[in-house]
Amino acid sequence: MATVTPEKDIARERIFNFGAGPAVLPETVLEDAQRDLMSLPGAGMSVLEISHRSKTFEEILGAADADIRRLASVPSNYRILFVGGGASLQFSMVPMNLLPSDGSADYVVTGSWSKKAVKEAQKVGMVSIAATTEPETFSRIPEQSELKLDAEAAYVHITTNNTIYGTEWHREPEVGRVPLVADASSDVFSRPIDVGRYALLYAGAQKNLGPAGVTMVLIREDLLARTPAGLPTMLDYNTHAQNRSLYNTPPVFAIYVVGLVVKWMLAEGGLEAIGRRNAEKAKILYDALDGSGGFYRPHAKPGSRSNMNVTFRLPSEDLEKQFVADAARQGFSGLKGHRSVGGIRASIYNAFPRKGVEALVSFLKDFAAKNG
Repeated sequence: MATVTPEKDIARERIFNFGAGPAVLPETVLEDAQRDLMSLPGAGMSVLEISHRSKTFEEILGAADADIRRLASVPSNYRILFVGGGASLQFSMVPMNLLPSDGSADYVVTGSWSKKAVKEAQKVGMVSIAATTEPETFSRIPEQSELKLDAEAAYVHITTNNTIYGTEWHREPEVGRVPLVADASSDVFSRPIDVGRYALLYAGAQKNLGPAGVTMVLIREDLLARTPAGLPTMLDYNTHAQNRSLYNTPPVFAIYVVGLVVKWMLAEGGLEAIGRRNAEKAKILYDALDGSGGFYRPHAKPGSRSNMNVTFRLPSEDLEKQFVADAARQGFSGLKGHRSVGGIRASIYNAFPRKGVEALVSFLKDFAAKNG
């Protein structure tokens, strides 16, 4: 006689995902996506099957654009683009579109990803390092007084949050009339933002916006006129702006999920509420680390600490390996630090629940008591 396996409680089985990206998504978003995988309401087919030229997807795209504008108060003279290639492609697209052959761009180097951005920009034109904290193992964000900025630079580029080292810009640098460009992949929409301070802002979706596969670009319209003739079609921002991100088949499902995530953020109270919640979560974790009597040592200096990626070390690498293994057995995933630096990293993006931070703090204290 055949038996029927009871449905599993998926929410109860979910562990705490501290991974740096792809990262945790809101459970309500996952539930909506699960529903629409079989049949999108009004379409009669899966969201994975709809045409990017269909009215259904036009509505999805239009809603995502409108909701992002509402969430972040995006000015009307900015275009919202959805492109493939990740933030890594933007390392090339930014200078290809904005750096003239006889000009130079200023880059502030605060971690591995900003170094990669510099490397790609140098293939296009002249780059000046306005500041770097590499001699201090990227443990802090430079002070305004340390920035050596060129008033005639084509743009100034920053990386707003550094996932590997756990540092974050808590205020934009003053750059005068020079356009400010930012890679905001790992802290986008994690707190209130004045989009008008940026001429161009880009963010890979897979940390705070949605799944991997799509990058959001916010670009001020006047910058589109800078693009030189002869760029490959898909590397020209004008191609995406003039075709509403539909020049070729876009990452339909990823954009759909971004739309769901943005609606979730609005329902949660917008960026003010999300920013408060993120600051509270980070404080709970940093207070536990600082109160451990030196057993746990945060990497970032206090004034530069990230609210998204909390990085720290233990007394030895052996203890760090044991920490990761013991944590995994307790249902904590993704705590191993980046392969380039080691240590421990807890990524607590927008969708990461406060109860997960509190559970980790309890584990931290127990582990220190047993091994300190």
